[in-house]
Amino acid sequence: MRILVVLMIASLACAAADSGRLKTEVDPGRAGVFVDGKYVGPAANFKIARTYELPAGQHEVRLVDPRYEEIVKTVTITAGKKTVIKETMKALPPAKPPFGKLRIENADHFAAVYVNDRYMGHVDEFSNYAQALLLNPGTYEVKIVPLNGAPVTKTVTVEADKTVLVK
Repeated sequence: MRILVVLMIASLACAAADSGRLKTEVDPGRAGVFVDGKYVGPAANFKIARTYELPAGQHEVRLVDPRYEEIVKTVTITAGKKTVIKETMKALPPAKPPFGKLRIENADHFAAVYVNDRYMGHVDEFSNYAQALLLNPGTYEVKIVPLNGAPVTKTVTVEADKTVLVK
């Protein structure tokens, strides 16, 4: 039994030795963090910067928020160390009304939400009666991509001053 425990601890130490951490100090904190093209979550949660475990080596990090200019950086993650990205995103001009609202419900609160293949945020930002994504009237393809599990894709029509719910 002791040998098994020692082997498990050694295995965990080897895995930890092959990875490091990326901390995202980004304004706005709701920006989505994409590492090597894969969504890993929001930059912050309740205004607290998030930290992500990544394999050691070079990675492309994209910070995306539909209201801001996208930022793309290359970072080098060192095994056993923390790398910090500090960025302030530049605001884009605001969209013009009229608007309808899109609400999203999903068990994975950090699942990525895409509208017409463009990242818009994560589920928890659009999940209750007081939160919604404002969109101009029209027909949209909405995709919810959980961190683990199958994506959900629906086509919705948004009307001015009305709310559409996607589950």
